[in-house]
Amino acid sequence: MPMARINGEIIIAAPAEQVFDIVADERNEPRYNARIARAEKTSPGPVGRGARFTAQPRGLGAAGVMTVEIVDYDRPRRLATSIRSSYLDVDGTLTFSKADGGTRMRWSWDMRLRGAMRALSPVVRVIGPRWEHRNWAGLKQLMESGREAQAR
Repeated sequence: MPMARINGEIIIAAPAEQVFDIVADERNEPRYNARIARAEKTSPGPVGRGARFTAQPRGLGAAGVMTVEIVDYDRPRRLATSIRSSYLDVDGTLTFSKADGGTRMRWSWDMRLRGAMRALSPVVRVIGPRWEHRNWAGLKQLMESGREAQAR
């Protein structure tokens, strides 16, 4: 199955623990990613390894619902997730490290489109990195505006 690898990084003017906590709880994603309409936690217990969520992208309806599972949780350094839906599989890791003025967050995703969507794999390789950077720029704006306190 064709795969797109998407890598990047951003510096956010906030402590790594705060950035990690906002990102680890998928329920916060609609606050910084305009492409996600809603997200909810579906597993019991705290956010951590094994926690599961559902997220619904805008415009895709119920068929677009994604399941998100945290597969590695090393607060505040490393977060790995596995995302599954009817049209894509994504496995990836976020790392968080101290940087001048805050936290350097790096991402590395392996994305595989499924079914009829596979034909779009070459397009995802081109536009995926821009989309992903836009998502995290939204997080940066949220964190640096002070609105992240409302997300908790």
